[in-house]
Amino acid sequence: MQTDKLFIDTAKAEKAMKIMERLYKVYPKPYVELDFKNPFQLLVATIMAAQCTDKLVNTLTPVLFNKYPTIEAMADAPVADIDALISKVTFHVNKAKNIKESVVLNNAIGKSYGIAIDTHGIRLSHKLGLSDGKTPEKIEADLMSLIPREKWADFGNLLTLHGRHMCTARPHTCENCPLGDLCPEYTNKG
Repeated sequence: MQTDKLFIDTAKAEKAMKIMERLYKVYPKPYVELDFKNPFQLLVATIMAAQCTDKLVNTLTPVLFNKYPTIEAMADAPVADIDALISKVTFHVNKAKNIKESVVLNNAIGKSYGIAIDTHGIRLSHKLGLSDGKTPEKIEADLMSLIPREKWADFGNLLTLHGRHMCTARPHTCENCPLGDLCPEYTNKG
């Protein structure tokens, strides 16, 4: 999804850039916490990870990739066989079907076609005041209007890493958060 917004909220854009700068200090090389060896494996693992933990996905993919090591092998596999191997992930029936159809480019080959938005990205985008969008697509469009295109992949990964490791959905302390004054929730605690 590419955004061609005529009006950019410069205050939000400046805030988003400060957020990114501070998160780079904590996560200098943002990455996906899925185990993969090639773009094909990243594609499959990413589909499986929606609404599911990367930790669980990483326990299932070795068996799946051992049985179906190539795109061609996976394409020839019956959906029921793929489903049986990934049945522990949420929405496994639909994911088994989608594994044959989707494309993941940001982390696999370094092409930025958007900002990956997961539950952490949604939560932090709202919490930090970067978007009030109700759908991942709207939030992605809002963020894409604030962040330079060449940083889209990193920004999505930075939000995910920060939401997973420091600013969790569970009760947590904001004491050492690098975002401090950029977060209304932190500012209100003081």
